[in-house]
Amino acid sequence: MSDPSHNTEQEMLPDGVVLKEHSYDGIQEYDQQLPRWWLLTLYGAIVFSAAYWLVSHYYMSSLTNEQRVEKEMQAINAIRLTNSIDVSNDELFWEMRHNPAFVLAGEKTFQSFCIPCHGANLEGGIGFNLVDSEWVHGAAPPAIYNTIFNGVPEKGMQAWGDMLGQKRITEVVAYILSKNNESAMRKSAASGE
Repeated sequence: MSDPSHNTEQEMLPDGVVLKEHSYDGIQEYDQQLPRWWLLTLYGAIVFSAAYWLVSHYYMSSLTNEQRVEKEMQAINAIRLTNSIDVSNDELFWEMRHNPAFVLAGEKTFQSFCIPCHGANLEGGIGFNLVDSEWVHGAAPPAIYNTIFNGVPEKGMQAWGDMLGQKRITEVVAYILSKNNESAMRKSAASGE
């Protein structure tokens, strides 16, 4: 049975708006379609989220967690190896001695860490003189590198390897070599000094 007030209210509504038959606590519900822009936005968001999930889940992260970690570790190792220097190669150090970028970087590191013991002009003081012909721990570039890297604890020189790293120590060696006579140092290294 239809409520007569319902028909009266229906006549007063604009075209396309329909009231449902039932009421709850005196409130009647409209029965009309949602606006087209709202529906397009809803369906577009659903399609976009499904496409995004497929792309990100299947294409972008096709690797398992273990594979991603392994790939990142390989990238880190590749960077480490490209920054790695063969510290046993004498000739490499002698070449770096002529490279202004290495020498300048080594000088800055030397000024920051080595001046208190070896002096501003490498003339010594607490530590040994680094521009004379006497090389207590070896005149060969790898011997100089090892002395800096591992230190000489019994003589008061700390190990700088962990603090400075391979590249900075190599630059310091290039700086020290640039301040010395190459032929005299090669003779000292050959004679085992």
